[in-house]
Amino acid sequence: MHIPDGYLSPSTCAALFVGAAPFWYTAAKEVNRMLHTRLVPLLSLFAAFSFVLMMFNIPLPGGTTGHATGIGIAAVVVGPWAGMLAISVALVIQAVFFGDGGITAIGANCFNIAVLGSLSSYAVYRLASGSSPLGSRRRVIAAAAAGYVGINVAALVTAIQFGIQPELFRDAAGAPLYAPYPLRIAVPAMMLGHLTVAGFAELFVTASLLAFIQRTDPSLLRLTAPGAVFDEAADRISRDGAFRSARGLWIMLGFLMLLTPLGILAVGTAWGEWAPTDFSDATARGEIAHASMGNVPPAKAPEGLSRLAETWTAPIPGYAPPFLKSPSFGYLLSAMFGVGLTLVIFQGLAWILARGRS
Repeated sequence: MHIPDGYLSPSTCAALFVGAAPFWYTAAKEVNRMLHTRLVPLLSLFAAFSFVLMMFNIPLPGGTTGHATGIGIAAVVVGPWAGMLAISVALVIQAVFFGDGGITAIGANCFNIAVLGSLSSYAVYRLASGSSPLGSRRRVIAAAAAGYVGINVAALVTAIQFGIQPELFRDAAGAPLYAPYPLRIAVPAMMLGHLTVAGFAELFVTASLLAFIQRTDPSLLRLTAPGAVFDEAADRISRDGAFRSARGLWIMLGFLMLLTPLGILAVGTAWGEWAPTDFSDATARGEIAHASMGNVPPAKAPEGLSRLAETWTAPIPGYAPPFLKSPSFGYLLSAMFGVGLTLVIFQGLAWILARGRS
């Protein structure tokens, strides 16, 4: 679901960046307000969860791969505005340092996953959970639905953006300049895997983490449940610091980081994330056609796609540090680096906002 450089036209990328900007602005204001409750550590936690979860590739129908995103649990616990900021930070780190998603497509990926994914997840959760108690099973079911809907909304919008490119941007000979497949192919090819597998992975992750929070510190759920019944004695929402009240989640995050090498076991490339050289490679062309319901790709990469694909070379492409021979160990180190950078960014953001207010 991470759109690479070259699959969207520069004008499409610019429009989606502008579209995401007001949401980032509102999210920053919300984080500034949340400094009073010391919840910034929770934002870094869920940004780190999102980063790590997106490293666990799972096989999808058609021979492609996908992953959960963490948008559901972030929106459920810290709300849509803070959640979209957390997910956006994870997406930017992935693009800049690991080449997972394009630099030119940062606005598009954040708009699709962080903004629309968070808003739709939060809306479903609030609607489905109602005013039920914080520890109720209804909230687990609501969170599961929120995760499933959020990731599929993001996938659908991404597929639409892919699909409109060949209709809007062609060369003089009529060949697509960017993403090659139209809507009638892009939408079903993208949604098949997300509706059947990736969506349920997000559902499971969101429901499991919410159930864990219910058992360890249900007060963390109060922020997005203004009408819920709760125990005043248990209402300790980060009074002693969010790191302490959510330490179980931090331990779980550390455990997931140790398991990240499992993420490279799934073979195949995510739909719409093929390299320009794949279009002229016989084996890769067959895989692209199979994932696209038998529709053969162009004989060579579209001109605009090839040009923009060279926009940025990530220092650690594919989560594989070039100085390491072990892909598994490199993947683990990449996870540790990404999580550490996430923590540094959010602590820096908290410091900047605090100084601005003072």
